Amino acid sequence: MRTVYRRRLLSCLTFLMIVLSLCWVLLSPVKAQEGLVAAKAPIVVDGREILKVREAGDITAAERAEQINEQLEKAVKSDQDPEIKVEQRNNQPALMLNGRYLMTITAPDVTAPITPQNQADRWVKKLGDAIATARSERSLQYREQAWLITLAVIGAALAIHWLLGRLWKLARRRVLRRLRTSVEPTDNHQGIRLSFRVTLAIARLVLWCSAILYTANLFPLSRQFSYEITAGLRAVFTAPLFTVSNSAFSLVDLLILLALFWALIVGVGTLTQLLQMRILDRTGMARGAQEIVAVIVKYALLVVGTIVLLQVWGLNLSSLTILGSAVGVGIGFGFQDIAKNLGSGLVLLFERSVQVGDFIEVNDHIGLVERVGARSIILRTLDQISVIVPNSRLLEDEVINWSHNRAPSRLHLPVGVAYGSDLNVVKDALLKAADDHTEVVSNPSPRVVFIGFGDSALDFELLIWLRRPERQLFVKSDLLFHIDALLRQKNIEIPFPQRDLHVRSGEIRLSESLEASLLHLVNGKASPASDVSFVSDDKPNSPSV
Repeated sequence: MRTVYRRRLLSCLTFLMIVLSLCWVLLSPVKAQEGLVAAKAPIVVDGREILKVREAGDITAAERAEQINEQLEKAVKSDQDPEIKVEQRNNQPALMLNGRYLMTITAPDVTAPITPQNQADRWVKKLGDAIATARSERSLQYREQAWLITLAVIGAALAIHWLLGRLWKLARRRVLRRLRTSVEPTDNHQGIRLSFRVTLAIARLVLWCSAILYTANLFPLSRQFSYEITAGLRAVFTAPLFTVSNSAFSLVDLLILLALFWALIVGVGTLTQLLQMRILDRTGMARGAQEIVAVIVKYALLVVGTIVLLQVWGLNLSSLTILGSAVGVGIGFGFQDIAKNLGSGLVLLFERSVQVGDFIEVNDHIGLVERVGARSIILRTLDQISVIVPNSRLLEDEVINWSHNRAPSRLHLPVGVAYGSDLNVVKDALLKAADDHTEVVSNPSPRVVFIGFGDSALDFELLIWLRRPERQLFVKSDLLFHIDALLRQKNIEIPFPQRDLHVRSGEIRLSESLEASLLHLVNGKASPASDVSFVSDDKPNSPSV
């Protein structure tokens, strides 16, 4: 459940970053023209930007634009047909709207080589067309057509939304079918699935944003409302938060950088998976060597991609030298365990003392190595439980690697038989049990070693060799079952511990009836392996059992 929630959270964060990225692309102005845009103010009619004016004397550009927009809005709502003329005032062309002063064309409003008079003539035509269009969009016929177009656009967007989901699903199945390997798909194809989810979310987001923007621009009120929201968002997100190397960065810039980093991580992960599954797997390289190449390529691409992203983003890396030194000191003190595990991971990758597929024993855990990462390894125990072991522990503690150099591993099976047994028969039975098992290696051949005389048994050890040490638990069980059956066929006993108990006392005096009862009880229920004696100094001929 935690994995599912984690994936959903990552998907939501990715979707949010994509939305913010699109907002930044749509709303934020080009940085090279920020100074020029800040000095101008737009003239807007029903959410359509007609032209931009600059400050004139003591009046700022924003105050000037506000006055002009108010008069244009009155002209749109008025029943009188708009009439815009150009008059000369103080040797400067001035625009008159229905006989009232609208604005004066000043030198800052003109871009060379156009003269103020030519600029005035152009603006008269633009303003006249804008007012006429705004008045026509308020008619009943236009609104009916706009609603029909809106319903058609929403229906088409819903159909395309469903169609995109089907197409992406089919494409994902086809790609995963081609990339399918013997490894569990959840581990190897997670990056590809996430990439398809992200691209599908981007496609659907672009679809609905386009549909909403298109329908919003059909109606004057919604167009004006969307323009005001856009202007407010642009002011909030593009406001500079801090300055580095004479470059100002806003909130959207930071979010865009995070989104680019996330795209870099997902892209590099997918690329390394494709490299390992489509290229390295066909070269015949060992699985551990494939992991080494994949990890090196992954981190090399991440480092190079990070440097390129920061440079493209506009950050001068030479100015971060002091910050990098401080971060390095902080890592050395606060993240020394992580740094130690990362260093140990590099040593393991190049030394190859522990590789993917090895059967190892570290501390109290024994199992197969599923993955060798930069910080830790994943050990799958015989109980199919994944244990995450830090890399530093593999270098500091003793590690038993049963698969090192892929040589056969020898196992010891202790066996005890009763005293008096035929040792040659015991030896032949043990060797036959080893020869009958298919997983026991014939070269080196199994051997039987006589360890010594134990307290209750003659101690032997059966020495066998295995190619697959991860199967030792099951092989031992099979051999012990078979050994027990063979020894029973040969009438060889496997003894249990025996003890002789002698009770002596000089003061024991028993009556004849009690002695008879005890003798009857002992003869009827006592264990044959027990030897109980009653010795009395007063009665030297007292019975003993």
